[in-house]
Amino acid sequence: MKVLVTGGAGYIGSHVVRQLAQAGHDIVVFDNLSTGYRWAVTAGELVVGDLADEAALEAVFAGHQFEAVLHFAANIVVPESVANPLKYYSNNTRNTLNLLKAVERHKIPSMVFSSTAAVYGMPEQTVLTEDLPLAPINPYGASKMMSERMIMDLAAASDLNYVILRYFNVAGANPEGLLGQATPEATHLIKVACECVTGQREGMSVFGTDYDTRDGTCIRDYIHVEDLAKAHVMALDYMAGGGESQVLNCGYGLGFTVQEVIDVVKTESGVSFPVEQTGRRAGDPAALMADNTRIKDVLGWQPDYDDLNTIVRTALAWETIWQKKKTSR
Repeated sequence: MKVLVTGGAGYIGSHVVRQLAQAGHDIVVFDNLSTGYRWAVTAGELVVGDLADEAALEAVFAGHQFEAVLHFAANIVVPESVANPLKYYSNNTRNTLNLLKAVERHKIPSMVFSSTAAVYGMPEQTVLTEDLPLAPINPYGASKMMSERMIMDLAAASDLNYVILRYFNVAGANPEGLLGQATPEATHLIKVACECVTGQREGMSVFGTDYDTRDGTCIRDYIHVEDLAKAHVMALDYMAGGGESQVLNCGYGLGFTVQEVIDVVKTESGVSFPVEQTGRRAGDPAALMADNTRIKDVLGWQPDYDDLNTIVRTALAWETIWQKKKTSR
């Protein structure tokens, strides 16, 4: 298929682009390179542009006959979204609207959207199903929820089919060391811990040690980026085969505490680093895990890397590679 990938130079998008190419798809990446990198686009054509620029977006659509759009481009840092909400409603929600206008004009039949478990907010359940009410508690989650609704409403009014993938905690890197998370000032736990190992950070903080969990720290569901990327490729195949629109959780249904993750990073690296215990952050639920029954049933998706030690090992290996990349420039 001829596919457009917005944000394809970023962490998750670049892994998806590589797998799309392996599956034989013809790819155009549209990315403003604000957090992505040219070197991360390992296949297809890169068009440097911003979704806020509707003329540039229209030129890309007019120059190609796309059969599907995969939409990753977004800001994703929760604390930043609280401090600067309009940035998130502009870049995430408004720019998704710009993209959907082009999708409608050019009658694109299929769309895969990169969403988040943040749309659920702070549910009472620990294991989350796709049918739970959406109640985001920060602008990041709200911006994604609004984008989901726009996609659903356009699909109801047109022939568009979609698969919305709600990510849990994405981590790890390509096992061959070709790609990984290179986002500056990243906030993801495993990335931060790996930066402590390589000396990029002097230490890290644990926010809250008094939760009702096995060691008092929050429990989260971590998914390897390659397994997540595979879900996107399978979603395209599913829609090409006539599959109906779906909303699917992307997680393993396995929960690890913050302290357990830090311990695995220290064990796998053989390096200790300072960890400061501080108070809870507002809006952090004690435990969140994905019910992944639907994605397995609908797409036939099965993970290949559902092991915390494997996730951490690939993240650590990438961090060493990334450090060499940066210093050799």
